[in-house]
Amino acid sequence: MNIEMIERQAQPQIMRSKLPGRIGYGVLYAILTIVAVIQVVPLLWLMLFSLKNNEEIFNLAPMAFPERLRWENYEKVWTQGHINNYFFNSVWMTVVSVAVTVLLASLVTFALTRMKWKLQSFVLGLFMVGLMIPVHSTLIPLFSFFTKTHLTNHPLSIILSYISFNLPITIMIMLGFYYTLPREVEEAAVMDGCSVNRMFFSITLPMTVSVLSTAVIINMIYNWNEFIFVNTFISSEKYKTLTVGVQNFIGQYTTDWGAIGATLMISILPILLAFLLLSNRIVEGIAAGSVKG
Repeated sequence: MNIEMIERQAQPQIMRSKLPGRIGYGVLYAILTIVAVIQVVPLLWLMLFSLKNNEEIFNLAPMAFPERLRWENYEKVWTQGHINNYFFNSVWMTVVSVAVTVLLASLVTFALTRMKWKLQSFVLGLFMVGLMIPVHSTLIPLFSFFTKTHLTNHPLSIILSYISFNLPITIMIMLGFYYTLPREVEEAAVMDGCSVNRMFFSITLPMTVSVLSTAVIINMIYNWNEFIFVNTFISSEKYKTLTVGVQNFIGQYTTDWGAIGATLMISILPILLAFLLLSNRIVEGIAAGSVKG
């Protein structure tokens, strides 16, 4: 009987102690909801923008619905505007650049964190210096180099530029994660006679899936949205990407804003899809790579 009375008296105190925590969580969820709405509103605006004509865009409110949904804007940009060709170019250039960049960065990071060799610190410093080089300052030297090597107006100039500028940031992302990997697994593999190449591809690389996902999405966003290199090195319609192809709907006297909105909407869908599919891995990679040891 005494125990029941003590429990009844303790319940109000427990509820009062939990009340501030519940209020804090409620405020946190409210703030996160507001932030989520703020993030979604521009996407909704762009979707409505892409379904209007020029008259409706300039005369209606930004978030107002058009008289009818003009899905023909998407058909127009896909067929008449050659967006299908630009979209394919963006896809394959991005995939090739990301794959090569992530593989090279993984090899470099493995060599820097798992091997002892001369000039190890110097090589790491060289890659970190690459983070401080502005993209715009390299356009003239790169254009001169690609002209001499006959790579202007060739997709290889874009792929090489993407790889070289993304390697430093990719290596930096992977360094922290590699330092957290247990060495005991690799030491056991060496004791069993495992070669360095097999150890990297069969043991180390599979353990870095989360940080690889982080590196992939960061590289993909940069490569997919890149404009300067493509606009400088590519002049042929055959190799242009989406970011440059949108200029086709900007004329000297008129501009088809609805078509531009449809092109931009098409261009952001792959990024959103990739982020949704890899979001959990991205958080794991960032959290694991943020602490050394």
